[in-house]
Amino acid sequence: MLIFEKSKAERCCQAQMPGPGPEADDIPAHLLRSRAPVWPEVSELEVVRHFTRLSQLNYSVDTHYYPLGSCTMKYNPKACHRLASLPGFLQRHPLAPDESGQGVLSCLFELQEMLQNITGMAQVSLAPMAGAHGEYAGVAMIRAYHASRGDTERTEMLVPAAAHGTNPATAAMCGFTVVEIPIDAEGDVDLQALDRHLGPRTAGLMLTNPSTLGVFERNVAEMARRVHQAGGLLYYDGANLNAIVGKVRPGDMGFDAIHVNVHKTFATPHGGGGPGSGPVGVGERLRPFLPLPMVAWTAEGYRWLGGEERPQTIGRMSGFGGNVGILLRAYAYLRMVGAEGLSRIADYATLNANYLMVRLTKAGFRVAYPGRRATHEFIVTLEKEAHEMGLRALDMAKALLDRGFYAPTVYFPQMVPECLLIEPTETETREELDRFADAMIAIREQARTEPGWLATTPTTTPVTRLDEALAARKPDLVWSGVNANQEKQA
Repeated sequence: MLIFEKSKAERCCQAQMPGPGPEADDIPAHLLRSRAPVWPEVSELEVVRHFTRLSQLNYSVDTHYYPLGSCTMKYNPKACHRLASLPGFLQRHPLAPDESGQGVLSCLFELQEMLQNITGMAQVSLAPMAGAHGEYAGVAMIRAYHASRGDTERTEMLVPAAAHGTNPATAAMCGFTVVEIPIDAEGDVDLQALDRHLGPRTAGLMLTNPSTLGVFERNVAEMARRVHQAGGLLYYDGANLNAIVGKVRPGDMGFDAIHVNVHKTFATPHGGGGPGSGPVGVGERLRPFLPLPMVAWTAEGYRWLGGEERPQTIGRMSGFGGNVGILLRAYAYLRMVGAEGLSRIADYATLNANYLMVRLTKAGFRVAYPGRRATHEFIVTLEKEAHEMGLRALDMAKALLDRGFYAPTVYFPQMVPECLLIEPTETETREELDRFADAMIAIREQARTEPGWLATTPTTTPVTRLDEALAARKPDLVWSGVNANQEKQA
């Protein structure tokens, strides 16, 4: 029930109402409201109970296991949020002079250095505000690099079939023709197909490693050699960095540009459209094109770099210092876990994924690439169950909601039929992984014995089975009663 639907005429809760604020006489008359806003007329306790219940309905990493593949919904320490929210950070005006912001600038500079060391790149800019924003910056730098050399015939960007959907979209936004490269039977990029498409039109290759198939691209060094030999550059999508952080560096694999999803990997839960941040790192040849703003250190202290000092930059990617709150959380997280902790993250992320994959395999589920070890995520295909008992990936996802789990990613990557992409993360216990495996096994057994039951799930959530196509195309997001009340008052 919406809070407006609880409204009773002249009911109010004024006991804790703040007093009137100062008059805002300097607001132009045409910007003032012509009528009072419509508020629900409810008691204070009704307000408290309503929003408390709403908060309890929410799925989050604080309340539920969240095995959303390719999104790293791991627990993130609350201490990082508290440190990023210290008054000195929150109260600093973004237009304040550099001299009065040496503390926050030093944190951002050190974060640039940390990410540079973690990724093996020559330099890092924190400017992009999200992962896809970072992708755009990386591909724009590749475009600027070729243009600076007068090499304007390079119009094609190669993208593996298993890439994140943002990769081809980003390449197209930067003006490139997207060329899809197929994957071989074991989940690696098909090198023969790659060779067929490499040539004088190749601007670069965008790659996620480990890939969205949950396997590490074994031929990455050879791919880098062939792309470079053809005159192209390599872009690394950092969405799956959690699997290799502290172990392997994209710069050492031969990548020329990278974005890091600090909101996935370093202490900010991902999802819901934000907040995010996608710093970019580059090798030596792309260093002049890094986006602004960037922090520099000189004998006089820390300061923001301007466009006059970076004449070949692709420009500003965000206002002020980027998404500073998220960057400070990442800084606190990296200082807290240290180099040893980073390595442990990759250890346990891959250990948990492989434990759960083996547990489900022994229970009779099929994984997409049974000959490969999982990285931090893996794919279960329900193709056989769909044919034999009508249990599709969507049904499994809905039924898991009833059992208190958030659903894994379904139908992505699209090349695997009835696909469940499962990412346990390093922060779940063995008992929780077993509980999740037991739930999947029980759902499959119930689907075998009660086929009609599948269509009824979920039954315990506030909203049950939706017509998802209709919900996506015609979302009903506004309570029409608000307009009705406004008309009544007018």
